Amino acid sequence: MKKEETLLPTISKPANRALHEAGYRYLEQLTQVEPADLLKLHGVGPKAIRILTEELAKHDLLFKQKS
Repeated sequence: MKKEETLLPTISKPANRALHEAGYRYLEQLTQVEPADLLKLHGVGPKAIRILTEELAKHDLLFKQKS
């Protein structure tokens, strides 16, 4: 059975729209991407990254680290 996925938290409308258009629907998907890559999306700024980082931490998850 697949682990239940967590929907992304509600952030600003432009950031939510940008994430959804890029195909991100679940918090777990963000563990495969670096914050710098998300910042390249129009509408995603430092505040959105901070909120997402905090939400990931609540679920013992992290953004992908630089390789």
